[in-house]
Amino acid sequence: MILVDSNIWIDIMAGASDWREWSVQQLKRARTLDGLAINPVIYAELSATFDSKAALDAALAPLKVKNTPISDDAAFLAGQAFWQYRQRKGTKAGVLPDFFIGAHAQAEGWTLLTRDTARYHTYFPGVSLICPP
Repeated sequence: MILVDSNIWIDIMAGASDWREWSVQQLKRARTLDGLAINPVIYAELSATFDSKAALDAALAPLKVKNTPISDDAAFLAGQAFWQYRQRKGTKAGVLPDFFIGAHAQAEGWTLLTRDTARYHTYFPGVSLICPP
């Protein structure tokens, strides 16, 4: 399974991104390699760009994207990553969405398709990434 980060979906759905073509190509490639997944955090981030749940669901349906729950194991890993972030003087007060996304990919052993690699490389170095060079 390939977990697709919200920045990829936004590139594709917004249409005005400089990254749109790269994201489209990578999503097509990922789809031929394995199933595509999102999680509730990604779904929530995407919902900000749609007028209704039905519209978001309709946009995702043709791609057969599986919305998968985040396990307790993944939630624990997200909390541990956040603790490391705070130890490194991170200023955010709550667990960041990227920590839930990275932890989900790590706990499931999935590849993550994303353009935003810094936190994933730092806090989830074992996660295989599909990202720009």
